[in-house]
Amino acid sequence: MRNLVILFVMFFTILGPLFVITAVGFNSINALGRHPSAAAKILPVMLIRLALAGASGIGALLVLLRVFGTNS
Repeated sequence: MRNLVILFVMFFTILGPLFVITAVGFNSINALGRHPSAAAKILPVMLIRLALAGASGIGALLVLLRVFGTNS
């Protein structure tokens, strides 16, 4: 049962940032397609959001390892 819980939590800690990265990428490409002259404003914000989404995913996995890790 414990392994099933770990698998379930890992699944959602990976899916959350994955959906954010997908949404940010899709919307930023649409925005760049509509307003190519605004690339200087769109790209830095896109990179910051992608970095935050990736960092939150890594943080969630580290918390998962800390909570469910073995005590050796």
